[in-house]
Amino acid sequence: MNDKDDRPRISRRAAMIASLAAGAALSARAPAQASTVSGARSGARGCSTPRSAIANTRYGKVRGYLAGEVLHFKGVPYGDDTGGENRWLPARPPKPWTHELPALTYGANCPQTLHSFRAVEHTFLQQWDDGFQGEDMLKLNIWTPALSGNRPVMVYFHGGGFSFGSSYELASHDGAQMARNHDVVQVSVNHRLNVLGFLDLAEFGGAAYEGSVNVSMTDLVAALSWVQENIQNFGGNPDNITIYGQSGGGSKVTTLLGMASARGKIHRAIVQSGGGGPIPSAEQSRDLSRQLIAELGARDMATLQRMDWKTLFDAHNRVAERINGPGGFNFLAPGPSGGRPPTPRVGWGPTRDGRLIDVSSFQDVAPDVSKHVPVIIGSVSEEGMRFSQNPTEAEWRAQLTQTWGAEKANALADAMKAAHPEKAIRTLSYGVAGLAIRNNVQRMVRLKHAQGAAPVFQYFFQWQSPQLDGVAGAWHTAELAFCFDNTQRCEQGTGDTPEARALAAKMARAWANFARTGDPSQPGLRWTPSDPTRCQTMVFDTRSRMEDDPEGAVRRILLS
Repeated sequence: MNDKDDRPRISRRAAMIASLAAGAALSARAPAQASTVSGARSGARGCSTPRSAIANTRYGKVRGYLAGEVLHFKGVPYGDDTGGENRWLPARPPKPWTHELPALTYGANCPQTLHSFRAVEHTFLQQWDDGFQGEDMLKLNIWTPALSGNRPVMVYFHGGGFSFGSSYELASHDGAQMARNHDVVQVSVNHRLNVLGFLDLAEFGGAAYEGSVNVSMTDLVAALSWVQENIQNFGGNPDNITIYGQSGGGSKVTTLLGMASARGKIHRAIVQSGGGGPIPSAEQSRDLSRQLIAELGARDMATLQRMDWKTLFDAHNRVAERINGPGGFNFLAPGPSGGRPPTPRVGWGPTRDGRLIDVSSFQDVAPDVSKHVPVIIGSVSEEGMRFSQNPTEAEWRAQLTQTWGAEKANALADAMKAAHPEKAIRTLSYGVAGLAIRNNVQRMVRLKHAQGAAPVFQYFFQWQSPQLDGVAGAWHTAELAFCFDNTQRCEQGTGDTPEARALAAKMARAWANFARTGDPSQPGLRWTPSDPTRCQTMVFDTRSRMEDDPEGAVRRILLS
């Protein structure tokens, strides 16, 4: 994985590791791979397509299927095709249909760089599925126990920065277990990403494109509007919507919490291994667009709208590297202090345009627009897991020294070894990014707590997977199998052990309880809000418990 041919793949995964808002690879890769996601599930068996699996929407009827006593509706349109003359324009409503639309399989993913299936161990643990790509991608998926009722609605936004990923990229994203075991309506969303979702064309194309720089985010607002207008027909409560996301999905959540257009569409929020981060100004993004248009030699919008995605994407990479320098778009990667770089890097991600987005949400401030929305924020212990990295202790200390200097590097290594003598050096090396992300969590908790309104809860997931000799730890995305109650479906990563199942039941119940009432507590596991002094934290592990600032002394070394 370390040869030059693999640099785009490493860049894609490094973007995930750092809880990104703008990660991107340096070039496009091979066509989509076949599905790697197993169909394993717990609960009742069997699959059928009964007439009772037909639901109404404002645009027409959709026909899903019944499997394991859960109704599945996949690839339901919440917007029109975004290709051709619709590129970079706000999402348009779906065209109504008169037939029963088959909602039986997932829809297209936004064109993007794809997963490296040469990263064998990572592929095994996460069970990837690249699906297929296309610009008719404004689709969502729904899992529900019944079409009648008034259940809490949980809307999940996938990771991958704002540049790649999909609602079904990981096996853990499947929502059937949440519907089956926790009586919620589960929703996941695909939307525009990268150059198709973030490109300021107002100057080039005119007033119709004034929202193009943030059209990816307005897609998500459109999806939430669709949910509010239609979810009652799927047994959900439109007045009780929880949004949540992991990595770049967490950054989507914090961005939405700062958007006035999303007000009233969000009642609770969960931010997982991501969120916050400085975002570029309108002028920075406008400058990138000017240079990109010059690079492409485009004379009018029609030329850009006919251009193939890879040409657009590759040209952007060249321009962005000129502006940002080598390393591209990862402006949410931990900086030398364990915090954030002082200035944003322009690239695929939201822009503070002063119209749709006017704050760096959860970077500079917890936005007033979501002041009364309760929030859960947390991360995992081995955020930096990369199986190709297997340093000796001397190599690890040398790597740390290059970033922080010898004194801080040795203090950090000594403290991490003392805190977890049971962990291999390899596993400890993955945990440095975890400490940096925990510092980001504390900053966001502090901002939310300062509002003195809705509570903020904090968690730290540190359950160690037994797979592959137990050295991977709790890697970036590891908690998804648990908060979705999917340890059996994700048995390659979890082992589906009794301990894993028990932890998943607790974590998924906490997520569902929070969605239902705003309080994630459950019998035998009370979860109290966090404050910046005590940093009260729910630790999810074989023995889950509340702790004040777990491993706080170690994480603060990065801030010293």
